[in-house]
Amino acid sequence: MSSTLTYILVKSLINCKTFDKYGVQLCMGMKSVSEILAGLKTQDYCYLTTKGRVSGKPHRIEIWFGVDGDSIFLLSGGGEGSDWVKNLKVDSNVQVRIAKQHFTGVAEIVSNADSDAMARRLLAAKYYGWSEGKKFNDWASTALPVKIKLQPA
Repeated sequence: MSSTLTYILVKSLINCKTFDKYGVQLCMGMKSVSEILAGLKTQDYCYLTTKGRVSGKPHRIEIWFGVDGDSIFLLSGGGEGSDWVKNLKVDSNVQVRIAKQHFTGVAEIVSNADSDAMARRLLAAKYYGWSEGKKFNDWASTALPVKIKLQPA
């Protein structure tokens, strides 16, 4: 390895002072997915792109979302009958855009009771002003929750 390359690598490591929860070093000026999403959580909607299960072509929708750490939650009012849900059941790899930020992700239909409740609370509070002690509206009560763990695109 050349001395110039060694100097650049050492210099960049010296400037890296923080680590994410997996021990991956985050260099100065770089943000984790959780930090980026925290700054985007008040956006009204995101764009979700799935791969068409029949055509194989990209299928993009605009949809409401809630943020939790490095993941977003969506609610499908059409349940498992929605095209986007049918698509992600065939190929769970998706793309998401929130404002000007692009992500890739892996989607899953929520089956865990705690995650199910959290998804409903996040979205009902954000879009319908729900608060603890109130009843969910029909959409928040019956829609199918989907979780997408995100990575930078």
